[in-house]
Amino acid sequence: MSGYPVLTVATFLPLAGAVVTLFAGGGRRARWIGLVTTLATLAVVAPLYWQFDRGSTALQFVETAEWIPEWDVAYGMGVDGISLPFILLSAVLTVLCVTVSWKAVKTREREFYAALLVAETAMIGLFAASNLFLFFVFWELMVVPMFLLIGVWGGPDRVYAAVKFLIFTLAGSVLMLVGMIALQTACDTLDFKALVLARDALGSKEQAWLFAAFLAAFAVKVPMFPVHTWLPNAHTEAPTAGSVILAGILLKMGAYGFLRVSLPILPDGVEVFRTFLLVVSVVAIVYGAYVTLVQTDVKRLIAYSSVSHMGFVTLGIFTLNQNGVEGAVLQMINHGVISAALFLCVGMIYERTHTREIADYGGVGKVAPAYASLLALFCLAAAGLPGLNSFVGELLIIGGAFETGAWFGALAIWGVALGTAYLVWLYYRVVMGATKPKLQALKLELNARELATLAPLALLAVGLGLHPETVLSFLHAPVAELLSLGAGP
Repeated sequence: MSGYPVLTVATFLPLAGAVVTLFAGGGRRARWIGLVTTLATLAVVAPLYWQFDRGSTALQFVETAEWIPEWDVAYGMGVDGISLPFILLSAVLTVLCVTVSWKAVKTREREFYAALLVAETAMIGLFAASNLFLFFVFWELMVVPMFLLIGVWGGPDRVYAAVKFLIFTLAGSVLMLVGMIALQTACDTLDFKALVLARDALGSKEQAWLFAAFLAAFAVKVPMFPVHTWLPNAHTEAPTAGSVILAGILLKMGAYGFLRVSLPILPDGVEVFRTFLLVVSVVAIVYGAYVTLVQTDVKRLIAYSSVSHMGFVTLGIFTLNQNGVEGAVLQMINHGVISAALFLCVGMIYERTHTREIADYGGVGKVAPAYASLLALFCLAAAGLPGLNSFVGELLIIGGAFETGAWFGALAIWGVALGTAYLVWLYYRVVMGATKPKLQALKLELNARELATLAPLALLAVGLGLHPETVLSFLHAPVAELLSLGAGP
């Protein structure tokens, strides 16, 4: 693909589709424009998987152009083995967001699909950005479509949830902006690779303060305990597509920020905060799991489970060893697949029953066996069953945690046990037992469109479980280089 700006095309093709949708879309036309655009974007990024050199630590498919010379800011894009899997996942999930919304969204369809496409531009652009300024642009752009998806097409308390999401996100972003300006002033560059070389211009205290500034933004997006409280509200009120993007991609942006900014550029700051973040991570794992056990709303249950699962991710990152960091990145991809699948399952049955209360279900397996089978697959995958995708990621993180400290590994194992408990308990209450009379009158079984929506995620859950090297092979070289840059224990 020499000379072909594949990353720019992949990033801005959805934005072009959003413009077309706003001016030419309406009703069914908006759906089809959204579907064609997201499929075309997937077709653009899919070949990168086979053409990527997995043994190289350099950025690939690099694009540069002069942008703001007064600030020494260039337009720069490129991917390495850490960022490419997230671009592929973003493209896949956005296609599924369109298909699951086909009949569910009935108002302002033109604006809905336009917002969805703008979100795809922000997601791909963020993971493709090779400098901090462009990273920040896409970071902030992501706020707009998510605010609209929650606030316009959400549930009864959508305005409260959207405003809370906005306040938390912007509060962190202000400090990130301050940190970015400080880096530019001290290092005279915002290019990620150049910042690594220029970081000696920062003293240990400056790195610690800068790490704290970026931590404020990244922790909110993960979201880390205790700044996680916006997430259950956002998930509960968001439409299904909004929940898929939130859980599948947006939560990964914060953890990706640690890998792209904090660890390589601010190693002294990492050292100062490392123990604190390890403790916060295991607290999130255990606290999130216990809170999940008592939820009665199925969307809130999955939302709180994300707090626990993302605790595993931050635990793996701050072990600062090869197993832990590779497991964290793999688990981000796994969680993106599984959480998206679970929210899709919830959204599909909600369209029929119009309730998210677990007590209103029961015996679904007898009237919807295909739905029950797929839900079982995704619940088992989320629980870390060997042979499914979460198992290897959790195993690597726990191994890395034991290298760091026995208590961290032990609490992570306890989190896995609690996770199995709440997922099995959820499945039992929804699927097993006698079918509720009011459910018998409803057609709960999945249709062909819904089966086609869940099928790619089912294949990924099994495929990544049986062959985790599909992702891990991308990670060995860049993670080794990341740890060699000084972000070590």
